[in-house]
Amino acid sequence: MSRHRVVLFGATMAFYLAIVVAVLASSWLVELDWKVMLYRPYEQWPQLHAFLDYFVVLGQRGPTAVMVMAWLGWRSWRQHTLRPLLTLGAALLLLNMTVGAVKLGLGRLGPHYATHIGSAELFAGGDIFPSGHTANAVVTWGILAYLATTPRARRWLSVISAMVALGVGATTVYLGTHWVSDVLLGWAAGLLILLALPWVEPLIARAEAFVFAVREKVRERRRTRGASVPVPVPAPVAPAMVPQRGHDADDALVREPVGAAAGSRGPGRPLPARPHQPARSERPPVVPPGTRRSPHAERSPRTAPARPLGG
Repeated sequence: MSRHRVVLFGATMAFYLAIVVAVLASSWLVELDWKVMLYRPYEQWPQLHAFLDYFVVLGQRGPTAVMVMAWLGWRSWRQHTLRPLLTLGAALLLLNMTVGAVKLGLGRLGPHYATHIGSAELFAGGDIFPSGHTANAVVTWGILAYLATTPRARRWLSVISAMVALGVGATTVYLGTHWVSDVLLGWAAGLLILLALPWVEPLIARAEAFVFAVREKVRERRRTRGASVPVPVPAPVAPAMVPQRGHDADDALVREPVGAAAGSRGPGRPLPARPHQPARSERPPVVPPGTRRSPHAERSPRTAPARPLGG
């Protein structure tokens, strides 16, 4: 935290407290609130109403957080760091805690629900002091300037975010949803969050280191689990039943692997004795009964009688 930032933080805090005291005391600031409210700016310039209804969305927490988070998420992925996203999350968390506590504690009603002219409308169950749209616009768009990497980009983004925050605050006054003092306190509340972010940087760095450490543990556990997975062993094939004829008339079923050689059986399982059967080439030829000629006797070839030549 630089000395310039500390001085600016102290001045903004003093301005914040002065606004709260002025509203609590129902001073000239409350009178200004009522004058602007009774002037009804939305009736003076009705042609701006349609455009400002869309422009005020730049201060709503949901849409703006999604847009800024998408940009910071891309930056985190490109730079391999979680600091942009964690900084945005820390800023929004501080904003909800501080602004929400003051809103619920003071309970101020808005201009459309005011009951007594000239009253500060405090402790009546409302939740509009300070302006949440204004404070959110300051923080959400100002975080882009805070995370800028070059001085030139930081200057341009600071100007753009300041214009958007001022425009959103003025739009809420135009639409009649906030008092002028609500907007002033919203600007101060958002600026205090941005100025206090350097004090939160050590906590952001610890959170980033913790997330990366958890990620490495998960990756290591996955690698260890993948290395310890056993390789499946194929189940043994059951032997087939091969029929084999023994010395008796019946066939005996002998368990023998298909394709095994006859001589590969061990000494504990002898084959039954089989009578010798001569091969087909060793068998004598079948001779028809009643003939005595050798089956291989030489035969003289048959010759046809010569035909006489015709004259």
